[in-house]
Amino acid sequence: MRDQYQKIIESTGEDVTRAGLLDTPDRAAKAFAYLTSGYTMDLNQVINDALFPSDSEEMVIVKDIELFSLCEHHLLPFIGKCHVAYIPNGKVLGLSKVARVVDMFARRLQIQEALAQQVASTIQEVTNARGVGVIVEAKHMCMMMRGVEKQNSSMKTSAMLGSFRTDQATRTEFLALLNNQ
Repeated sequence: MRDQYQKIIESTGEDVTRAGLLDTPDRAAKAFAYLTSGYTMDLNQVINDALFPSDSEEMVIVKDIELFSLCEHHLLPFIGKCHVAYIPNGKVLGLSKVARVVDMFARRLQIQEALAQQVASTIQEVTNARGVGVIVEAKHMCMMMRGVEKQNSSMKTSAMLGSFRTDQATRTEFLALLNNQ
């Protein structure tokens, strides 16, 4: 990957031997490996047995989980937050594990629509929840730095499974709780 970054820099007309760029191919390769580290994450290790018995049947919400990802179309960042809710069905997931699941999928070449769906289906699979709701809000550098260059644009996507899809009251409660500051 280092050699490919060197070629990319050279293709811009830059001198990769100048002081400021001398170590850039190495740094860029390490950064890109980190930004795409979700491919090397294993769901079982991410969850790490942090699934606990619970009699609760009330909605669990983890909101404002910061995320960054790379748009698979332009390899530019999108940055935002994710809100995850689920209705337990005999077990709850450790709080930090919800954020780790978000990171596992965000740290891949990605589109936001798929990210929301991947997080929702994974939380559903791991917890066997009665329902899962996920909302992702993000700003996309591919829209802000190039193309239409719209600095104040943002995108919201959602994925609703189980009772969040079939029960309007559940969906309404989720959205109302998100909007309560």
